[in-house]
Amino acid sequence: MFKIGKIPPEILESIVMHPIRQNGIRRDDIVLRPKTGEDCSVIDLQDEMCVLSTDPITGAAKDIGYLAVQINCNDIFSAGAEPVGILLTVLLPEKSDESVLKEIMDGALKGAEELGIEILGGHTEVTDAVIKPIVSAAVIGKSRQRKIIKTGGARIGQDVIMTKWAGLEGTAIIAKEYEEVLVDRVPKEVIKSAQGMKDFLSVGRESLVAVGHGATAMHDATEGGILGAVWEVAECSGMGVEIWEEKIPIREETRLICNAAKIDPLQLISSGTMIITTENGQALVEKLSCLGIFAAVIGKITEKERVLVSDTERIMLGEPKSDALYYVDFR
Repeated sequence: MFKIGKIPPEILESIVMHPIRQNGIRRDDIVLRPKTGEDCSVIDLQDEMCVLSTDPITGAAKDIGYLAVQINCNDIFSAGAEPVGILLTVLLPEKSDESVLKEIMDGALKGAEELGIEILGGHTEVTDAVIKPIVSAAVIGKSRQRKIIKTGGARIGQDVIMTKWAGLEGTAIIAKEYEEVLVDRVPKEVIKSAQGMKDFLSVGRESLVAVGHGATAMHDATEGGILGAVWEVAECSGMGVEIWEEKIPIREETRLICNAAKIDPLQLISSGTMIITTENGQALVEKLSCLGIFAAVIGKITEKERVLVSDTERIMLGEPKSDALYYVDFR
């Protein structure tokens, strides 16, 4: 029986990915196909590459229209491409009223305006198949000069860089969804600041800088958090990785809220944080800093072992488990 969150990688591989690869249809214009940890597929349209990705918003009930646009476009940015438009499927539970749909669409339009993309259409319905509003999106993008960056492009000896902070999206979600509970555990100004972290969800600017610097792998840190994203980069690349825990940036708002919620910020959904592998990572960090984007070198790509190094121990990194967001506990 499955736990809440992503399907375990070994099951995803056997039931979903392997049968897809065994399908007899292999079009010549498909240049990047599904792979565990790889968020996009790519179609060669001769003049340019068309980049596609899809994701639902299931871990939040508020701001889901805005989140759907930002998180889906981040997959396109992580491929080094430019999002062009998005399709939205909105599923509302019974007894939803117009205000619920309006809030979703207001957020989606705000996100689309910020990113300069169009909402191309989609589907909207009320159904007894859901108990809370669900938004699923499919985003369409185009490559820049036919260049694509893969999740699986890491090379031995490269630096591992992360932008912004661990648990970014999860912190904003918890601060919004559990505000009434948090107010008795965390200072109000911390809650307000944490809610404002959703303004940092886009990875568009760091994508451009990283591609120009020569990044070979980029990955938006979604479910499973920083550790999950790092593992997926290593897995996709067939490499090992060494991550230095003390180098991972975590905002104080995240520390306080995660302590109150009894969860690990390193395994908390972190959309807005990009994992990048490249040569001379410190130079990339400095380039990003010049644009006001915080970043840090947090590790190295290695040949085999995948490990988190702290002051006292070396912990083996395993495949991502259910996101910490699903284990919030204020009891």
